[in-house]
Amino acid sequence: MTLDDVLARRRVVMPGMRLAYREPLRIVSGEGVWLTDAGGDRYLDAYNNVAHVGHGRPEVVEAIARQAAVLNTNTRYLVDGVVAYAERIARLLPDPLEVVWFANSGSEANDLAWRIARTVTEREGMIVTRNAYHGSTHLTMATSPEELGHDRLPPWVATIGPPVAGSEPGVEAAVARLAAAGHLPAALACDTVFSSDGIFEPPAGWLAAAAGEVRTAGGLFVADEVQAGFGRVGPRLWGFAGHGVVPDIVTLGKPMGNGHPLAAVVTTRRIADAFRADGYYFSTFAGNPVAAAAGMAVLDVMEGDGLPARASRVGALLHRELAGRHPSIREVRGPGSFVGVDLGTGRLAQEVMEGMRARRVLVGRTGGGGEVLKIRPPLVFGEEHAGLLLAAFDGALGDQTSGSGSSSSV
Repeated sequence: MTLDDVLARRRVVMPGMRLAYREPLRIVSGEGVWLTDAGGDRYLDAYNNVAHVGHGRPEVVEAIARQAAVLNTNTRYLVDGVVAYAERIARLLPDPLEVVWFANSGSEANDLAWRIARTVTEREGMIVTRNAYHGSTHLTMATSPEELGHDRLPPWVATIGPPVAGSEPGVEAAVARLAAAGHLPAALACDTVFSSDGIFEPPAGWLAAAAGEVRTAGGLFVADEVQAGFGRVGPRLWGFAGHGVVPDIVTLGKPMGNGHPLAAVVTTRRIADAFRADGYYFSTFAGNPVAAAAGMAVLDVMEGDGLPARASRVGALLHRELAGRHPSIREVRGPGSFVGVDLGTGRLAQEVMEGMRARRVLVGRTGGGGEVLKIRPPLVFGEEHAGLLLAAFDGALGDQTSGSGSSSSV
């Protein structure tokens, strides 16, 4: 069956699901940092942060199979491995973050975090960044201007700008806008690498100031670590770490199970007790023993192979090599191996992304105008792979700047 045949079938039964790239990829297998298509061609994956420790990682696959052969049930039963995994997650976060709820996805984790904040504060208002994405549930989509658009945001949502150099958080102004619409802030939520806003490492003091402003106004600070967490930013593990602030709630997701559905919300004992007094959460599949086994295996591989340190090393290499490499590059930014390359326009970034795909290297795009290349590979991505990425980038950007590339626009 040809790619066109499969594409035609998909358009009938899955018309609402987007595909990446003008010429869709028909992927049949993955190993490490590589994806293989139906024709046997291999692609260097510099985009997929779900396969955190590599596609098809044997230790994770074996842990899932082992546990699935013994027991898979829900958290209404006491299962030792699930408790041990929750304890291990809590140990990775600073005090007083110690209470864990499991979920199946980052969207579900954020939805629960928003519910907790609203229940505990007895308020509705939410503050997010200008082009944030926090999920696909009804509640998290309402706080995702990247998908919903600013004109369709509900009156209980206010936005602030991303943390560009020299900027102030602007939370006090957002609180005032909420008040004018008749709402008080329940929480400020930040994706701590600001991925949808264009990828940023906040300037010193920015996150602490933002958290301080929302707490002064009676709200909570939620760190959305769904994309940043588990060592992508380096050995500090979390995007908020090193910024002089401990969040009230942390949400975890994407890379947590290396592709197996797994996410979590972690908060303080005080907040958890206040939520349990008036709220309730249960999800049939969340935190099941197979998911916990996958999560444990991911942490074992991360720690055993020193992957957070590798993320720092490879990210620093990409920053050094990309900065000033071409006049079209406005800025290279982001922590660890979450790298954003600002090319100034969405059209150019789209063409470079497509040109790299043609050279069998996969990256994405982000930013308010899609002008930033998003480089976010599995953490097993090494220096040798960075060299392949840079060569593909040079070729794709060279096609555009020499006038030999496609002239189509976004």
